[in-house]
Amino acid sequence: MSRGKIFETQDGSHSIFSDTFGVSYHSKYGAIQESMHVFIEAGMFFRLPGAENLNILEIGFGTGLNAFLTMQEANKRRLPVYYEAVEAYPISVQEAELLNYPKLLDDSLEEAFMHLHEMDWGQTEEISPFFSFRKNQSRFEQLSYQDTFDVIYFDAFAPNAQPELWEEDILRSMYDALKEDGVLTTYCAKGVVKRSLKSLGFKVESPKGPPGKREMTRAVKTFPAT
Repeated sequence: MSRGKIFETQDGSHSIFSDTFGVSYHSKYGAIQESMHVFIEAGMFFRLPGAENLNILEIGFGTGLNAFLTMQEANKRRLPVYYEAVEAYPISVQEAELLNYPKLLDDSLEEAFMHLHEMDWGQTEEISPFFSFRKNQSRFEQLSYQDTFDVIYFDAFAPNAQPELWEEDILRSMYDALKEDGVLTTYCAKGVVKRSLKSLGFKVESPKGPPGKREMTRAVKTFPAT
């Protein structure tokens, strides 16, 4: 089922406007810029010091850009990464074929990028020697994790489009899913979301946002859930 119209953002990379939710998958100011800033630099890189491997959970697989960028970094750093993505409304393989991320980032990885979209749901595969990948076609509230992940990329559509994914019960599930010192990172900087994260026991930070946004949110699990 089609998600909507593919368009070019200001850094030349593609995004998709979702007809279903009335919002785009990535910032109009630059899809690659936003993903690198919010998820790779503020999430993966933040958690890298001292890490021998990383377990990463993505809420909202979408176009596959965050997974693709993470795979590139895992390969470059020779760092074993297990990456699990949750997506309730996947784009089609035909739409993924039109996205220009491999062309802009590394066209030798085009086959690997497409495999992220083509592989079976609910299966784990070794995409490269340093990147193992699994995707689940389900709503996040249907899943349950405990002290499993080092990093969560929270890349659901904004609260005005998918408010149910920003409620405290869902945020608590993400807190439970993280290991101690695990980090949740998201483009969303709404005060109500930050207050909910703090109430759950996260240490909440407001780093500078990507182009077009004044700030973003990073939340660190500073002690185990009780």
